[in-house]
Amino acid sequence: QVQLDESEGGLVQAGGSLRLSCVASGGTFSSFFMGWFRQAPGKEREFVAAITPSGRSTYYTDSVKGRFTISRDNAKNTVYLEMDSLEPEDTAVYYCAGQKYLGRYYLKEEYDYWGQGTQVTVSS
Repeated sequence: QVQLDESEGGLVQAGGSLRLSCVASGGTFSSFFMGWFRQAPGKEREFVAAITPSGRSTYYTDSVKGRFTISRDNAKNTVYLEMDSLEPEDTAVYYCAGQKYLGRYYLKEEYDYWGQGTQVTVSS
């Protein structure tokens, strides 16, 4: 049974930074394709970023390119999302997710495991 545990999010002013982490247990983390999604009130859960098992390739939605960085440490079974230059539009519940087999990284339906979600609020 794979479990994903996200760090606490927080409240940050616009222009500020925040780093989320997600620790995996119960599976072979180094073989998982990992992603971050977010869901704002009244909206669908949307793709934010993804990273291959080796960490060599990363993918981002356009709205966060140049501001967010996804990374992983397979020795620590942890994936990170570094968020810089935060904007009020980034306010959402953020979820980490894992895929056993590489599918379409931007589709939430293709992820097998999910964290519980953590709130990130950006004030203007």
